[in-house]
Amino acid sequence: MTLAELVRQDEYVWEVPKDEALGMHVPGRIFLSEALVKYLEPGAIQQVANVATLPGIQKWSLAMPDVHTGYGFPIGGVAAFDATEGVLSPGGVGFDINCGTRLLATTLFKEEIEQRIDEFLTALFQAIPSGLGSKGQLRLSETELNDVFSNGAKWAVNQGYGDATDLLHCESNGCMDDSDPSKVSPLAKKRGKPQLGSLGSGNHFLEIQCVDQICEKKAANLFGLKEGQVCIMLHSGSRGAGHQICTDYLKVFQGASRKYAIRLPDRQLACVPADSPEARDYFGAMAAAANYAWTNRQVMSFWVRNVVEQKFGTTATLVYDVAHNIAKLEKHSVGEERKEVYVHRKGATRAFDKDASYGIGQPVLIPGSMGTASYVLHGTKKAMAASFGSTCHGAGRVLSRKSARSSLTWKTVTENLRQKHIAIKTDDLSAVPEEAPEAYKPIDDVIDVVSKLGISKAVARLTPMGVIKG
Repeated sequence: MTLAELVRQDEYVWEVPKDEALGMHVPGRIFLSEALVKYLEPGAIQQVANVATLPGIQKWSLAMPDVHTGYGFPIGGVAAFDATEGVLSPGGVGFDINCGTRLLATTLFKEEIEQRIDEFLTALFQAIPSGLGSKGQLRLSETELNDVFSNGAKWAVNQGYGDATDLLHCESNGCMDDSDPSKVSPLAKKRGKPQLGSLGSGNHFLEIQCVDQICEKKAANLFGLKEGQVCIMLHSGSRGAGHQICTDYLKVFQGASRKYAIRLPDRQLACVPADSPEARDYFGAMAAAANYAWTNRQVMSFWVRNVVEQKFGTTATLVYDVAHNIAKLEKHSVGEERKEVYVHRKGATRAFDKDASYGIGQPVLIPGSMGTASYVLHGTKKAMAASFGSTCHGAGRVLSRKSARSSLTWKTVTENLRQKHIAIKTDDLSAVPEEAPEAYKPIDDVIDVVSKLGISKAVARLTPMGVIKG
């Protein structure tokens, strides 16, 4: 499917027309600007159309402005399925279940640390394990791991890795109650047990950032953000446990899709009825992985706070923590009805119009690519109607990891960072080109789309001072 087949609805909405010959139950919608259209892949358009063929899908198959092709579902995709007549699909969540972003705000300001940035970054690099197969500092028993799967970030707080106020500033308070550790395979548990409290690899990172622009003063004040303030952003997920859970259930679902006679345009869209035993098992395991991820980021926050206190005699407070690879049972308006739906957000972020801990739209954290700005936004009422309370999750790739490695060198990328006065630490310099700014869409253009659409509103812009690449 190509761009020429799309119907432009307005300045930022492009529709994939409902094609009954393809089996589409609803149209697709892709949120883009003129500046971002050139990055849209035909494969991503086709995936938006393919998702629209799945049983029980509601309103639209959606794609955010950071969209690019993924496994079955596009990355940047959002789809809601009726809780009784719809489906659950691991491809609509992804392999890195509850990959998400967490922002900690310090009481420090840029001028206080810019001469000590290398020292600061080195201390964080030593405190938080990173890289492929990295292991955390904790050694969990089987019982403790099951507690993590069941209780999420609450487990970490109960163990002294933070306090109860952290849970208030975390999506779902850092725990999905639907978790069922008994549905997690022994191999997934084996992979997850040694990795709690570690960053991982790929696009995972830790950044020391500075608030360089306040876009909405009232919200920034509520979130505790000030111009020039130093913040720490963490981007990580459920590590090997989540990857194995997705792998395990894809195998189950590929067979079960045939059992339930679900016709699929792409086998990567393997799915089962939402009220089936297979779906309940997957949802319980997926929720366990989500809880692991929130715990993982909570534990890493503890190590970050230790470094900040040791180096500068101050602390860091949690602004928010959001997931961007997850499925959740939520209530949304569909026509004149309020329906329970399973919202799949794959490379997309929840952007609800209210958050009890702040009293306004919930904080939304959108990281850029390495060396470019990141943003704090807030959710809106419009998002609830236009995107099932969802927005983008990042800049969105334009180069595959393989292409980035072949067209860029780590020396060039690190030199460009140095010229921008951005320090970098990594265990694998050869992988640095994968996360270079050239491999991603311009983050400012992506944020402009969601802001102009009104599905989330920019609160603050943050620029990197130092980055630890996973």
